[in-house]
Amino acid sequence: MFAVGILTISDKGSRGEREDKSGPEIGRLIASLPARVAAYEIIPDEEDLICRKLVEYADEKKVDLILTTGGTGLSPRDVTPEATRRAIHREIPGIAEAMRMEGRKATPTSLLSRAVAGLRFQTLIVNLPGSPRAVRENLSYILPVLKHAIEKARGDPGDCAVQIPDCRLRTAD
Repeated sequence: MFAVGILTISDKGSRGEREDKSGPEIGRLIASLPARVAAYEIIPDEEDLICRKLVEYADEKKVDLILTTGGTGLSPRDVTPEATRRAIHREIPGIAEAMRMEGRKATPTSLLSRAVAGLRFQTLIVNLPGSPRAVRENLSYILPVLKHAIEKARGDPGDCAVQIPDCRLRTAD
């Protein structure tokens, strides 16, 4: 069972002016990993605070996965990707690319997402959009690889092709 931290990034949510529906939705959807929510907070769109929370969840709470929701768009207060880049040591661009590419089929504006994914030591961090619908859609694209990514981040020596058959290198015959 994986330990997951959920950070909802929302100025209005942090002030109690808007109910957080995305954070609880993440908690419901990750059960299939299997995973349990080890930490959950709603914090404002403040880059330094977001970065500190990511580091705290990874280094002190030792969660396996941190999922953020909100702050990935184009508004001046959307700073989650910048905070995430400061916290991670290794970026995993394929996760965010997959969310944008799959998302564009349902919502063309998903291409405007600046979401980031990466590793802070053995903790996988993924930025998700702020709406519950976008959270559901984006998690559906990446859930199939999250378990494998977390296991690899922990140092699992298993062969990728054995664990995820679609991960095998395809060669021309």
